[in-house]
Amino acid sequence: MKKIAIILADGVEETEFIAVGDVLRRLSIEVVVAGLTGIDVKGGHGFGLKADRLLAECSPAEFDAVFLPGGMGGARAMYESAAVIEFLREMERSGRVVSAICAAPMVLGKAGLLAGKRFTMYPGLEQYLPEGCRPGPEPAVRDGRLVTGKAAGTVFAFARELAAALGADTSAVYAGMFVPQP
Repeated sequence: MKKIAIILADGVEETEFIAVGDVLRRLSIEVVVAGLTGIDVKGGHGFGLKADRLLAECSPAEFDAVFLPGGMGGARAMYESAAVIEFLREMERSGRVVSAICAAPMVLGKAGLLAGKRFTMYPGLEQYLPEGCRPGPEPAVRDGRLVTGKAAGTVFAFARELAAALGADTSAVYAGMFVPQP
């Protein structure tokens, strides 16, 4: 069974976290929710969320993938976290899947993981990206082991690409959920 860490920080976009995590669990992918600074996390729209454990208790070696949901508050907290940056770099160095949606690809940029890659993200945040990194207009992009999404409205396209990067097919799950297929 594949295993993914979803990192949460206060200010996370709840829709991105819940929808993507739900799709992954329906695909029998083990989801571990890692809180950046605590088990109790406050979403960007005021919803209380719970992590399974702290990021500090997680080792990149135990996961096949990592996912950073967006939400500017959460993305900014992850952007400023040396622990998140090192976790991402170790996941990439060890050949694992790295993914982010909405504002969170800026964290991938800070970790040095976007250079020479195709990616997408929420428009207007280019100032957080390294020189030469420009997002595309697509709702979701998979470039090798890097998966990115544009915003909350693209969660199902993003989850499809993330699942594919992990060797899973969302077709049956999406048919049962009445998610439009491409």
